[in-house]
Amino acid sequence: MLRNLGEDPTREGLLRTPERVEKSLAELTQGRNQSLEEVVGHGVFEEDCSEMVVVKDIEFYSMCEHHMLPFFGRVHVAYIPDGKIIGLSKIPRIVDMFARRLQVQERMTVQIAEAIQQVLQPKGVGVVADASHLCMMMRGVQKQNSSTMTSCLLGSFRSDFRTRNEFLGLVRSIGR
Repeated sequence: MLRNLGEDPTREGLLRTPERVEKSLAELTQGRNQSLEEVVGHGVFEEDCSEMVVVKDIEFYSMCEHHMLPFFGRVHVAYIPDGKIIGLSKIPRIVDMFARRLQVQERMTVQIAEAIQQVLQPKGVGVVADASHLCMMMRGVQKQNSSTMTSCLLGSFRSDFRTRNEFLGLVRSIGR
């Protein structure tokens, strides 16, 4: 790749670049080696709670599988318990597990929601992701101020407009 870019791979500054790139890509895609069971562990608890739980502003970093350039942003996750809750730190770990792989934002958003659904079987799950994509900012259309929002609504977040509106209202209020 260095030669194709017109570089001299024997130049001092580039001698260890292939090794550094390999290590970097392994770290940036480590989520592919994790399972939901490993990430959640013993982090699910029986609890008589039925009010919406929201974890906002979970930062994430991922790699676009089409261009192998980063995309990054924030994910907002909510669920309505049905007898079980999850340790709050497990939600960002689930986000990271799916973000840290070659990915597209649309799939990542659905995977996060489906994982929460699988682990808790709650009454509903809502996930919204808002991200900036370097493949759009640095190349191609070169739109630096663009962002992409995706959502996945399951259970009562999909079927009950009041639940959906409450969640989306909380997401909109972020940063205010």
